[in-house]
Amino acid sequence: MTAETIAEMARRAKRAAPAIASASARIKDAALEAMAAQLEARVEALLEANARDVARAREEVAAGKLGQAFVDRLTLTERRVRDMAAALREVARLEDPVGGEDRAWTRPNGLRVAKRRIPLGVIGIIYEARPNVTSDAAGLCLKSGNAVVLKGGRRALESNKACVAALRAGLEEAGLPADVVQFIDSTERSAVRELLVQEESIDLIIPRGGESLIRFVAEHSRIPVIKHYKGVCHVVLDATAELEMSREIILNAKVQRPSVCNSAETLLIHRDAVGRVLPGVAEALLAKGVCLHLDEAALGVCREQPWFDPERCLAATEEDYYAEYLSLDLAVAVVDDLDEATRWIRTYGSEHTEAIVTSDYAAAERFVSEVNSSVVLVNASTRFADGGQLGLGAEIGISTTKLHAFGPMGLRELTTTKFVVRGHGQIRS
Repeated sequence: MTAETIAEMARRAKRAAPAIASASARIKDAALEAMAAQLEARVEALLEANARDVARAREEVAAGKLGQAFVDRLTLTERRVRDMAAALREVARLEDPVGGEDRAWTRPNGLRVAKRRIPLGVIGIIYEARPNVTSDAAGLCLKSGNAVVLKGGRRALESNKACVAALRAGLEEAGLPADVVQFIDSTERSAVRELLVQEESIDLIIPRGGESLIRFVAEHSRIPVIKHYKGVCHVVLDATAELEMSREIILNAKVQRPSVCNSAETLLIHRDAVGRVLPGVAEALLAKGVCLHLDEAALGVCREQPWFDPERCLAATEEDYYAEYLSLDLAVAVVDDLDEATRWIRTYGSEHTEAIVTSDYAAAERFVSEVNSSVVLVNASTRFADGGQLGLGAEIGISTTKLHAFGPMGLRELTTTKFVVRGHGQIRS
């Protein structure tokens, strides 16, 4: 795929974008339904294409280049294809953000001013692994009135091509131009570089993947990028934290799904609560297979316990506090007060998600005010930092970039606003 081919794909998306930007919610929802139906109708073709991807991935597993968990995520089944279709229908049921007014006010001279939601235009999405991201991303962009240029990972190439063919067929069936969904089917890194310089046609780049991919995109893009390098998420157990609540929240935050960006990576415990809370919390974590990386104070408390395991209660290093483990590992440190906890988060955190467990209303409010990560929770697990869990319906990803969106990005975050001003003959003096 040549540089000119990629440039032309971006231009086609830009030319098609006005049709989807001006489409009514009814038309967009009909297109989403048609796209879902096409996925279901082409399930055999999708599974055949996916089988080719999976066979190549298994060769890499046999060669020691890839883990089996990746193959599991890559594999499609009839049930997973039906789930992809269901996700598109769920997006169709969401409220259309386009055309809504955020604010409206009247000036002293009688001008009526409003801020109206409009699509961003053309969005480039660069992602890895699971084929369902292809249909999810296309569906969210369509509902928010945007055209999209997709660049999937090389290991899911055949699956993604088959998925995009179904989506484009659904768009045409609904009377919308298929060009609002473009797919770059090159496996070369140079294709990503070419996509990132199409600033005349593409309005925003959203990378979804590991830190190395996102840093590559941010370094080479001429187009604004929504960044999310990593999720170093903290849970703080305040001086008044209850043991049972603390235990349940940190277990959920760390153990339920440790490989995702909203899992907890560091536990901070107020010094006044250490003797009361840490033994029970640490024992529960160890029972679930967690390896603890403990600072000196926390390690001292754990050494005195009958369940102490020197192979899974390790002395923490400075690197542990910056780590996004994405595994059953957890850094644990003792802080003198809430001030030190917030300083710690500013130093080692990634502005993703932080939670506090406390019975003190004033402490909770201070934490909410002073911690400026994209999601801040009081007495709840970090695993709620998710578009679906927060009521957005679906998300395109999580942004740790404060411009233009911060946190889980749903349909609304795939739009911007324009000023609409209505008068009756006013002129400026």
